[in-house]
Amino acid sequence: MATQTACFASSSSSSWKYDAFLSFCGVDTRKNFTDHLYTALKQKGITTFRDDEELERGKYINSELLKAIEESKYAIIVLSRNYASSKWCLIELAKIVECMKDNGLTVLPVFYHVDSSDVRNQTGTTLIEAFAKHTRNPKINKEDVQAWKAALKEVGNISGWHLYDRHESKVIQEILQRIYKELNRKFLRPVSKDLVGIESRVKEMLEFYLDEGLGGVRFVGICGMGGIGKTTLAQEIYQRISGKFEASSFISKVREETKKQGLVSLQKQLLSKILMESEINFGDVSEGINLIVNRMCNKMVLIVLDDVDDGEQLEALAGKHDWFGAGSRIIITSRNSHLLRSHEVDDVYEARGLNRNEALELFSWRAFKKNYPEENYVDLSMNFVSYANGLPLALKVLGSSLFGRKTNAWRSALDKLKVEPDIKIMNILQISFDGLLYTEKELFLDIACFFKGEKNDRIRDILESFGYYPDYNIDILIDKSLITIDNWGTLWMHDLLQEMGHEIVRHESPKEPGGRTRLWMYEDVLHVLENNTGTDFVEGIVLNTHVGKVEYLKAFSMMKNLRLLKIGNKLRLLKIGNKLRLVEIVNMQLRHHLIGGNVELPQGLIYLSNELRALEWHGYPLKSFPNNFQPNKLVELRMHFCCIEQLWKGIMILEKLKFIDLSDSQNLIETPDFNGVLNLRQLILQRCTTLSKVHESLGNLKRLIRLDLRGCECLESLPHKINLESLEVCILSGCLRLRKFPETVGNMSRLSELYLDNTAIEDLSVEHFIGLVKLDISDCKNLSKFPNVSRSLTSLKTLTLSGCSKLDELPEYLGNVGGLEELDVSGTAIRELPSSILLLKNLKFLCLHGCEELLGFPLMQQRSPNPMGILKHSLIDLDLSYCNIREIPDDFGCLSSLKQLVLDGNSFVVLPNSIIGLSELKSLSLKGCTSLRSLPKLPLGIQLINASGCTSLETFVLWPEDSLIPNLVLLNCVKLSENQGYVDMLLTILRHHLIKMYHIKNQLQNGPVFPGCEIPKWFSHQNSRASMNLQVPSDLCNKFMGIAVCVVFVFFPFPYHPFIRQDDENTLRFSVKANGILIPGTDRFKIFGKLELYQHHLYMRYLPSPFFGKDWEEALSQSHAVATGFSHQIEITFEIRNPGMKVTTCGARLVYEQDIEALIPNFIRSNQDIEDARQTKAECSSSIISITHNYDEDVNRAVPCGEGTSNDVDTPHPKRIQLPNLIERLMLCLGKWIGNLCTQGQGDSDYEEEESQ
Repeated sequence: MATQTACFASSSSSSWKYDAFLSFCGVDTRKNFTDHLYTALKQKGITTFRDDEELERGKYINSELLKAIEESKYAIIVLSRNYASSKWCLIELAKIVECMKDNGLTVLPVFYHVDSSDVRNQTGTTLIEAFAKHTRNPKINKEDVQAWKAALKEVGNISGWHLYDRHESKVIQEILQRIYKELNRKFLRPVSKDLVGIESRVKEMLEFYLDEGLGGVRFVGICGMGGIGKTTLAQEIYQRISGKFEASSFISKVREETKKQGLVSLQKQLLSKILMESEINFGDVSEGINLIVNRMCNKMVLIVLDDVDDGEQLEALAGKHDWFGAGSRIIITSRNSHLLRSHEVDDVYEARGLNRNEALELFSWRAFKKNYPEENYVDLSMNFVSYANGLPLALKVLGSSLFGRKTNAWRSALDKLKVEPDIKIMNILQISFDGLLYTEKELFLDIACFFKGEKNDRIRDILESFGYYPDYNIDILIDKSLITIDNWGTLWMHDLLQEMGHEIVRHESPKEPGGRTRLWMYEDVLHVLENNTGTDFVEGIVLNTHVGKVEYLKAFSMMKNLRLLKIGNKLRLLKIGNKLRLVEIVNMQLRHHLIGGNVELPQGLIYLSNELRALEWHGYPLKSFPNNFQPNKLVELRMHFCCIEQLWKGIMILEKLKFIDLSDSQNLIETPDFNGVLNLRQLILQRCTTLSKVHESLGNLKRLIRLDLRGCECLESLPHKINLESLEVCILSGCLRLRKFPETVGNMSRLSELYLDNTAIEDLSVEHFIGLVKLDISDCKNLSKFPNVSRSLTSLKTLTLSGCSKLDELPEYLGNVGGLEELDVSGTAIRELPSSILLLKNLKFLCLHGCEELLGFPLMQQRSPNPMGILKHSLIDLDLSYCNIREIPDDFGCLSSLKQLVLDGNSFVVLPNSIIGLSELKSLSLKGCTSLRSLPKLPLGIQLINASGCTSLETFVLWPEDSLIPNLVLLNCVKLSENQGYVDMLLTILRHHLIKMYHIKNQLQNGPVFPGCEIPKWFSHQNSRASMNLQVPSDLCNKFMGIAVCVVFVFFPFPYHPFIRQDDENTLRFSVKANGILIPGTDRFKIFGKLELYQHHLYMRYLPSPFFGKDWEEALSQSHAVATGFSHQIEITFEIRNPGMKVTTCGARLVYEQDIEALIPNFIRSNQDIEDARQTKAECSSSIISITHNYDEDVNRAVPCGEGTSNDVDTPHPKRIQLPNLIERLMLCLGKWIGNLCTQGQGDSDYEEEESQ
């Protein structure tokens, strides 16, 4: 007879019957080492053959033993003192060596108190005597003895374990680890088609959550919605690491098994697997807990408890850390994160869905039995992938259901999903819903039908009015993985969970929508309202009207319990790439068209439910509400673009009303009496352009937090006195006729923001607003006196006075506002700053733009030993543009904290050398400084210098070779190109910018702009148009670093705009699309100043690949290039918004790591290169553009620059224009060290360029 353990998990599918065969001498080790080893193998689940001790000695060896050797993966030979004395042992040994050579049997020798050299050489007294005895035995052939000796020598040469002075238990553990690890690794099931994306998730769990190799006991939760892959992840981790523990157990379906069998059954299952005992008896949970603690407290175990949904399950199976031995790991999967946290797990892993690539692969395995879709099924597959939204359960169910079906069946199935979701998916998802209490279920359905995508804070009052406890109930839904709240406080749920909610509501009345509690589908709402089929079951309606379509509604009369009504459209969310972007609609007519909707009530409106808590009806077509409408429970009223003239007459008691927003309601003439609305917190009446009267009761709304009347152009006055003690934000911007701010009663200490910009305010006292943080009174043309600002405004941080053209002085006491951080007096008539401004120790931003009346340089106190005061330690951003400054003093360099400096449009000739002391300076703007001739040494840390329009600029000091040159904008710096050192400067700019690519991998930075007309040859793709399409191979992302782009543009006369004014700005926009999808973030704008006619400029930019992120990868995956071998298409487009500018040439290069590596050494130029470049400059010195101001003859004529320019550019008038060929000549020099780079590294041959059509 033979005994064996339960089969090892991974060997059941292997070609052998036993994992291990034990060969030993019973006299020596049967009752000690071998028995202990066999027991350990058995507990580990390793299938082991051991001969039964009752086998009779003296007979020939049982054939079962020899067969067992042939059917084993490992042979463990315990070579003890008397091993060679046993003929049986030597027969086994010879068979083992034979199988080792023929079958690949792995031999693991254990030298049990014998020397391996004695075994190898058959030396030592015991071995010599044993073989002498066998030789003398007439029943044993001499050939057998020689075979045994050879076998013993073979085994003696194999590395094994020695037990001379070691603990047997440690050797046994080493043997177990060796066998278990190899079995687990070698016969680990191949990654299943269901395990797409598993590697990254397992790695994350092992490295950051389970902390393998560390001591202590760790409890780790895996949480997520149903079908997200929690169990799959736990199973994969269990299979990979269970061999590292003394014992392990995976308890599946805890929730389900608890209901069927009870907790005692699960406790027995756990103990049985850990202790490897089939019969474990006890009567109740408490006894089971005691057994678990007593039997496992010293064992290093791995336990997985899958699908736990109740704390009692955890208390019964894995109550505390000290139940288990050091190094143990307990993994718990659950849909309830609060359950895990309350059990004090050490960490919780939030299971995430599959990305688009992973989802498509998983779906394809199920639908096509391969990792990509069939050619005719690509678009259909993507539709199903989008529907599943990364949920593995849905992808597997849908893919399996579509296998082998034709495209017509696929389309039909997709249409069916829109009406009736898959029951298998819904049943799994609904488990979490079924575990909710009634109130929680109702809240979930409200979010699914009405509030997904809403801000949590915005709807809190509404939810409270519905009888919910939002903070608690929402937490429950989050804990149970039914909803999420993003970083912006927005409520979200998975699309399929939302679909489940919709389906639950549909089942309330499958055939008649009027019998359902919630209506949100456009067709269902129209059916009910047009046919008057509503019932008192209806509690909420959302109707998102279609743009351009008029809807004629009839009745709400039967819906007595309606608590929410929303009609109209919100600001549109557009999908860019794979993200939703909010589009702000500025045009009023367009806003009305998109937001207001088109709803008509030809029969009027007789009834609205008095149960309404939230009424949102944009574009409400009537002048008033029904006479019988008494919305005593109303909490929120939003009605943009409505035709209401007055909300109500007289006093209406609306104690629960907290929010009113009637923005853009052009018929609203006056506000109602607010005496019955004393709990109102927000009143928003933006752009109500006919509103002329505000009821005096507004001044008594003591709970009002926000008052927003911006753009109410006809509003002339507010209540004479106000006592708004809770007011925090007051916005009166654009109230063009408002001349006086109300008198305040009491202390409005909570008011933090006051906006009076662009009003007719003549005088203002803000001394009672002690909590004011921001005050904006810009563009108040009637304001001639500075507001009465006193010491009490200690909280004021931002003061904006820009555009107050009558304001000619600032008071001396301004320095008393010690907390002031931002001061903007641009466009005022002030002549000097008060000396007290130097006391503003927190001032960070100061703007004096356009203060042309200033006498001398501001901030300078001539007789002071410290002319900059304490500003030198605080000021970060200083704007002195267009201040008629003719000289900048040397002391200016002491502003050591300055980071942004704007000096545009001034008349100074040089900057002081002390500017190098501005060590923190990052940006310097000198646009339009036409008298500036040179730039001194600037701080090394500066990142941007904009010297556009510095037409007299001739020289500036170059940066050291080992520093990163800043981004330079040198528009119209024509004289600079005439300078002797321009060639060297230009070479340095180009070199530094291209090398800097390597150092800004995770940043997006602008490149240089300077006079020039030729795209460097290094840009391997070039086109004489404003766009290009690049066909690139599917392995684009291999060592791909980014895209370098370059464009040449020119300004020329345009029939409708013969010139551009000094203050005009021209915008160059460029975008990158991958397979037709815009990559978010590459759509950037570059603002240029005024350009001289016919002056060509060159602009370079680099976009590093990490900046694209997942948007790039997912966009490229749309073509399924990896699967089908198709090429990717990258489209680069340049667009100029000014009709008088034109792109003449553009270029691009896909940059690889090897490109940069090759670029750096090639930039080491020889002296001859420099001399050649200088010679080129000398030859081209007379080729700067000569510009005529007679535009009438030059209309529509632009300058082509070199042979590579577009044919679309007309030929210039030969008498007036000379070709600026400087960059073209420079490329002869540059070509020696960058022109050949296009053939190094990746090269042009990998790409095929298509001209933009």
